[in-house]
Amino acid sequence: MNDEKYRYKELADFLKTRRAKILPSQVGISTATPRRTPGLRREEVAQLAGIGITWYTWLEQGRPIRVSTQVIESLSKVLLLDKQERIHLYLLANQPLPVDIPGYQGTVSPILQHVLDSLIFCPSLITDQRWNVIAWNKAAYFMFGDFCEMNVRERNIVWAMFTDNKYKQLFVDWNLHAKGLLGRFRSTCGQYIEDSWLAQFIDDLKMQSGEFNLWWPLYEIESNSEKYKQLNHPIVGILDFEVSNFDVSDNSGLKLIVHTPLPETDTAAKIQSLFVEKM
Repeated sequence: MNDEKYRYKELADFLKTRRAKILPSQVGISTATPRRTPGLRREEVAQLAGIGITWYTWLEQGRPIRVSTQVIESLSKVLLLDKQERIHLYLLANQPLPVDIPGYQGTVSPILQHVLDSLIFCPSLITDQRWNVIAWNKAAYFMFGDFCEMNVRERNIVWAMFTDNKYKQLFVDWNLHAKGLLGRFRSTCGQYIEDSWLAQFIDDLKMQSGEFNLWWPLYEIESNSEKYKQLNHPIVGILDFEVSNFDVSDNSGLKLIVHTPLPETDTAAKIQSLFVEKM
């Protein structure tokens, strides 16, 4: 058997074994009578994955047919593949591996945290490539809330903007800022469009936010970073900031976001008063 035929046979066997491991109830199929064989039927997999039964049968027969990335993703979801199994399916289908958005694990270095803490009256955050806030200073705590009390999803900037009602009160002209944020988020998603985390995140946001559900299909892209931000803080009122974004130069994909009080405004003094207020 040549290498190509062997790969198709391996693909066929892999699909069959994984199909046999899935209980119908795991994918929402109710069965009134006992089955003679375990797992899902071929026609059930084909229907759930949105592909033709004949075409899927050919796959399990090891026929030399090309499998697209869309089909791989559909089969991965139907067959409940974990990360390593999904990668293996891509390799067997002779498709390039999908690029996932790396999530940042752990905490930032003490040096990086010291940089944040040194920006005393500048609310500053560090985010990962999924737009999760992973580090912050006290001024950011005063502006955006206690990140320690939030779960990972609540600390996501995009999620918070569209699901946390206090952000709609905090941002002056929330619609403008939310649309801009969405455009910048979308511009960073292109290379990760097949990432399973991203797909689930977008689906969940569509369910939670009417504005996100309305604006996401518009495909508006905004690559430029935000320059200015005006916030209406519940204690000290209107605050004006210049916003700067910096890449952390350790190949981690982290970003430092600094909100600098706009000169010739009373923003710095108001932030300073928050430190006194909270003492």
